[in-house]
Amino acid sequence: MNRIVGIILLAALLFFAGCAQKEAGTQIQVTQAPQVVKVEYRGITPQELKAMLDNGEDIFLLDVHIPEQTHILGTDAFIPYNQIKRYADRLPKDKSTKIVVYCKTGPMSFPAIKALYELGYTNVYYLKGGIEAWQRAGYPVP
Repeated sequence: MNRIVGIILLAALLFFAGCAQKEAGTQIQVTQAPQVVKVEYRGITPQELKAMLDNGEDIFLLDVHIPEQTHILGTDAFIPYNQIKRYADRLPKDKSTKIVVYCKTGPMSFPAIKALYELGYTNVYYLKGGIEAWQRAGYPVP
C-alpha cells in the first residue's frame, strides 16, 4: 500500500513540476541541423500588454490555449500551442514582428514559443499568467 501511495505522490510531483511556469529570460538552445536556435522566454505583464495595445504598438497577438477560449480583444490568431508549425501560414511573414503569445495561465505558451523560434521568429514574448492574469488585472474579455 505504501508503495502505491509513493508512486501516486511521485506522479503528482512530476505533473505539477511540468506545469510550473518558466521565469522571464529563461533560455534554452534548440539544435537544428546545421544551426543552434537560441530560445528566450520573455514575459510581459498584463499591464505592459494593455499599454502596447492602447498605444497601437504593432504586435501580433496569438492565443495558443486548447481548448479554444474567449480571446483578448485584438487577438490576431488562434493556433493551438502544439500546431504552430502546421499553421505557420497564419503567422506574420516578417520574422521580426513582435509576437505576444498567451494561453489560459501560461504553460502552453512555452512550446509555442519554442516552435516560433524554430520557424525563425526572433521577437517573441508571452503574457505572464495568461488570460487569467489579464482578467485579474481588471481587463475585459469579450
